[in-house]
Amino acid sequence: MNRLFRLGPVLRARKAQEDAARGAVLQSRQEILHAQALVKRRQLDLAGADAPNEGTARAMVASMVARQSMAATLSGAHRMVADAEELTREKQAELADAAKRRRAVESMAERHAELVRAHDLRTEQNNLDEMAVTAKARNAARGIDGSSEQRSNALRHGKGSALDRENAARKTANSVAAQRAVVNLGDARQVIDASRSLLSLAAKHGAGPAELDDEGITDEVTGSRA
Repeated sequence: MNRLFRLGPVLRARKAQEDAARGAVLQSRQEILHAQALVKRRQLDLAGADAPNEGTARAMVASMVARQSMAATLSGAHRMVADAEELTREKQAELADAAKRRRAVESMAERHAELVRAHDLRTEQNNLDEMAVTAKARNAARGIDGSSEQRSNALRHGKGSALDRENAARKTANSVAAQRAVVNLGDARQVIDASRSLLSLAAKHGAGPAELDDEGITDEVTGSRA
């Protein structure tokens, strides 16, 4: 995605046009003030030049001509005010149009900036997801549980918590014990009792265990125990 707004020069030009239009409006307003000040001066001049009521006819005519000239100048000043006001309205319209065109390009610049931010967020999220998947695959290859970050076989790898190692050792011991042959303690007890009985009979008859065996007494004793 192009991070640079291609209409940036256009936006700068629109802002410059708006600034120029704003300056023209300010200048036209100053012209209005100057024209209004001229009107006030001409009104004062006209009010100070009273019509002559005496003197020669030539002097009276000259005074009347001067007053007419002042009146024409005052009328011209009024027209200057009207023209300045009309020019100001035109400049204000140009300023509004320039501001509208500037806002149109500026809106496009804002949308472009929003797209760039969204693209950056998506790129960052994709990078984070890729890092998480890579870390999970690496942990799986090393035999580490991704949720607890511990070895899956604590006894083999010698890591994990102490409780995990103890549980693993207990399971191993139980498995080894289950594979051993089971010794019947009851049968061993019977053999010991039979031997004792045989020795007791031998003592009573004054014979050895071999002689009792020949007479069948041993089978009798063991058979009674069974």
